[in-house]
Amino acid sequence: MANSENRIRTRDLTIIGVFAAVLCIISPFTIPVGPVGITLATFGIYLAGAVLGWKRAGAAVAVYLLLGLIGLPVFSGFAGGFERLAGPTGGYLVGYIPLAVITGLFADKINKKWALPLGMLIGTAVLYAFGTAWFCIMSGSSPASALAACVLPFIPGDILKIAGAAALGLRLRGLRLLV
Repeated sequence: MANSENRIRTRDLTIIGVFAAVLCIISPFTIPVGPVGITLATFGIYLAGAVLGWKRAGAAVAVYLLLGLIGLPVFSGFAGGFERLAGPTGGYLVGYIPLAVITGLFADKINKKWALPLGMLIGTAVLYAFGTAWFCIMSGSSPASALAACVLPFIPGDILKIAGAAALGLRLRGLRLLV
């Protein structure tokens, strides 16, 4: 029995590491749009939540953030370090964890196709709330100007990412390769 439990833990650690690595690879590439750039980070996090569930997706995102925190250039624009996490856009990075957890909870707990994109939308709203509140505090911006600069331009792209990640995530989850 202990050997079986060790295999499960080893498999979980491997899957978490693979998804963290995917985030590290796709997230730095950025299309600059105001203070926050467009990246594929949220797509990777949506997919992690959909495929891995809340615990493993949350862990994969935490590993990604820790790697960036210690200075590896894994954040948008090939940046890393504590100053990026503590800077005006750091709240969006911190918001990745609830995004992964909420998406994963919907994937784990509600076995309906509509639930996954709904979980992604709710997780994105929480991500926006964390990031925008942090941005306002750190930059002295008003909520209206922060929303105009850091949220509104990203909604269409996030809707497309949610659609793609939900479709791919449901397909991968159905294959039961990683769960």
